[in-house]
Amino acid sequence: MRLSPHRARRAGSTLLVLALTAGLTALTPAATATDSPAPQAVSSPTAAKPYMGWTSWSMQSSKYPGLNPDGDYSYLTEKNVLKQADALAAKLKPYGYEYVNIDAGWWMDMDWKPRFDEYGRQAADPGRFPRGMKAVADDLHAKGLKAGIYLPVGLQKEAYGEGRVPLWNAGDCTTADIVYGDLRTTNGWDSSYKIDFSRPCAQKYIDSQARMFADWGYDFLKVDGVGPGSFKSGENYDNVADIAAWQKAIAATGRPIHLELSWSLDIGHVADWQRYSNGWRIDTDVECYCNTLVTWENSVEDRWDDTPAWTRHAGPGGWNDLDSLNVGNGEMDGLTKAERQSYATLWAIAKTPLYTGDDLTRLDSYGLSLLTNKEVIAVNQGDTPPARPVTPSDDQQVWAARNPDGSFTVALFNLGGAPASVTADWAALGFSGKAKVRDLWNRENLGTYRDKVTQALPAHGSRLFTVTPQGSPALTKTAYEAEAGANTLAGNASVADCGACSGGRKVGNLYVGGKLTVNGVDVAKAGRYVVDIAYVSGDARSVRISANGGGATGHKFPSTGDWGTVETVSVPLNLKAGTNTITFDSGDGYAPDIDRIDVPNLS
Repeated sequence: MRLSPHRARRAGSTLLVLALTAGLTALTPAATATDSPAPQAVSSPTAAKPYMGWTSWSMQSSKYPGLNPDGDYSYLTEKNVLKQADALAAKLKPYGYEYVNIDAGWWMDMDWKPRFDEYGRQAADPGRFPRGMKAVADDLHAKGLKAGIYLPVGLQKEAYGEGRVPLWNAGDCTTADIVYGDLRTTNGWDSSYKIDFSRPCAQKYIDSQARMFADWGYDFLKVDGVGPGSFKSGENYDNVADIAAWQKAIAATGRPIHLELSWSLDIGHVADWQRYSNGWRIDTDVECYCNTLVTWENSVEDRWDDTPAWTRHAGPGGWNDLDSLNVGNGEMDGLTKAERQSYATLWAIAKTPLYTGDDLTRLDSYGLSLLTNKEVIAVNQGDTPPARPVTPSDDQQVWAARNPDGSFTVALFNLGGAPASVTADWAALGFSGKAKVRDLWNRENLGTYRDKVTQALPAHGSRLFTVTPQGSPALTKTAYEAEAGANTLAGNASVADCGACSGGRKVGNLYVGGKLTVNGVDVAKAGRYVVDIAYVSGDARSVRISANGGGATGHKFPSTGDWGTVETVSVPLNLKAGTNTITFDSGDGYAPDIDRIDVPNLS
């Protein structure tokens, strides 16, 4: 769950704010696709691969008729959770789905008034969960499933109790002993007081919460509103110490609990998220807070732009979380069939957790086929690394990853609003010649293709393939450094040092008319060449590319995550036999920095 200040129409924008005024209720070969370094993440058997399951928030947040009959966010009840658990066990558990995650509101009544125990810890609302949270976890375990639960980061304001609330198993510690004296607020909604972990009682409060969840039998904890992130920055919203405390507290319980962080986390702190947690939400909520669960525009499509910067940071122990996968309910999802498949395809190849927010009691046949395709699930759950774009992030794009057996997972996407053809060039994968192509969604072999495969796709459509080279030689390429003295710089363009770049330098300052022309590009014969472009860009930026002074084509390059990381995308260019020039023009905007280009040697 999260709030999105740049999406004002979302009903969730008042969700935890309401809790603030509710009062205390005490209770008793392609380097770009494959060569990412393995992250130094938390070692945990629960995060050896992306988790799979169901979450309550999508239906809680939707205004689809009948989902929340007792008011906004009223869907979350013990009865409904166990109904979904029964459907999960029957329909999806055989395919690897096992977590049932209870999201925000389990300690709130239907008017969003919170409950706490005598130690300032969240306590189940008896209207929603009359038997308490342990009984629900026990029931989930009896079905062979795992139980997940949720908290906002920090000490909720209503739990403070004027600083007089004692802490469990912590001597004379009270809530006044764990927060800053000025009661500064934290998290994405400012709904909590910031905990001061320089004070010895602070860890004891987190320990008490972790002990409670472990005693209840929970296997998963989502901590929400975490910063830097959640559209907040600055000292008050730096919750790294909170997450470190949670990792320590969970370890002390002796129970393996998957720790997931949310939302829109700051990539500048990715090393912290990797060190202390098992997963991190990289983006806003996928839900639209409207009369369906999601829509394409708000905000499923955002993930194609936002995921590439994070790709290299995911791996066993910690995964990039793209949020819930709502592709199973047809009309209630709010998507076309093509959009549902593309949504599921990106989630699979990005190796994000596969957890759906759909109503599992009424999956349609197409949705069930998307959620249970064993070949697609194997891409997500197997040894294939996360895919990333091998083409620019234009309307038509290709993502790929090299598999351990030498084959490639290749996804074609048409993100445009009209039908279009998309081509995956073998040159962008690092080889030439023939390759066998298998369609994973349709579970059929398409035959052998030479040098490329092209597919006509509907608006927002996709295909997902395994491409297996057939004795094809590695493609040799000639490198041309951007900073070479023979090249031409114009406008603000200049050479700069770059430790990650080949040759240790790059061309930057390509903005508002800045240009780089790579001269002396020699090829043996005229034709279409798929040219690799190594670049650095801390955010997504566009550039116009042309050959030999001809018409330029604009391309958007995905973010590399920071200004010290090099990634590569490939673009087709028509070159003449002999000597060519290739120009990168920033136009009236800001272009990525260019490291080098690699041109195939075609005989």
